Amino acid sequence: MRTITSETIIRTIKNLCLRANKFLPSDIKLTLDTALDFEISPNGQRALQSIIDNYKTAQQTGLPICQDTGMVVVFADIGQDVHIAGGLFEDAVNEGVREAYVEGHLRNSVVDDPLNRNNSGDNTPAIIHTRLVPGSSITLTVVPQGAGCENASAMKMFPASATREDIIRYVIECVQENKGKACTPLIIGIGIGGNAEMCTLLAKEALCRDLFTYNKKLYYTDMESEILDRVNRLGIGPEEMGGTVTALAVNILSYPTHVSSLPVAVNLGCHATRHATEVI
Repeated sequence: MRTITSETIIRTIKNLCLRANKFLPSDIKLTLDTALDFEISPNGQRALQSIIDNYKTAQQTGLPICQDTGMVVVFADIGQDVHIAGGLFEDAVNEGVREAYVEGHLRNSVVDDPLNRNNSGDNTPAIIHTRLVPGSSITLTVVPQGAGCENASAMKMFPASATREDIIRYVIECVQENKGKACTPLIIGIGIGGNAEMCTLLAKEALCRDLFTYNKKLYYTDMESEILDRVNRLGIGPEEMGGTVTALAVNILSYPTHVSSLPVAVNLGCHATRHATEVI
């Protein structure tokens, strides 16, 4: 049994929140840089160049990539041979978020009640998803997702008879109907299977998949490619200025489901889909 202190968790979450808000993951940076070579619209090229200049400025100055520093989502894979000492795991995560947002002067966007809407003042509480996994370490992924992406998310319970084409058309419709919410070019996370809450969780988790990692199931790899191609033929373009790069990537995660249902969720992550991971 390995002991990890709550202080270590606090420090790690704090650092991940700061890193995720100020530094784009390398796979997204490289994909944006490459997209500039493929964008044929002059307006789209200018918009992409502005996005690239923005992430470089954030790196150099330590300023947030986006003014909306998001509501913090934490994915925690906790090894079953880990003992957490010094406090509750959830309290440690929220303290790390609080310190990052208060000391890092990040925008506090969380209200303590969805109807009364009083700002919590420190961007807590976080939304925490934990899984028990083999081993004696904890893998923490922080996703500070802004409201644009959240407001552009959708879920539909398809009949079990739904086809591959039905799902593809649904994703494309989501992109068209949510124009103006999440900043293009998009990273499209799709969850297929499970139940209503599982597929929604899969769609958000899919946003964090490395853009250069292929789906383990070939038919989903083909589906990702087709959706990406058809979305980019919509002509929306970067920052909705028109062009051929409306999305950078499509990531699908799947899970077994009930014989009588086929849940599908879509999360339209903007180009600044910020996340950071650390193993402790």
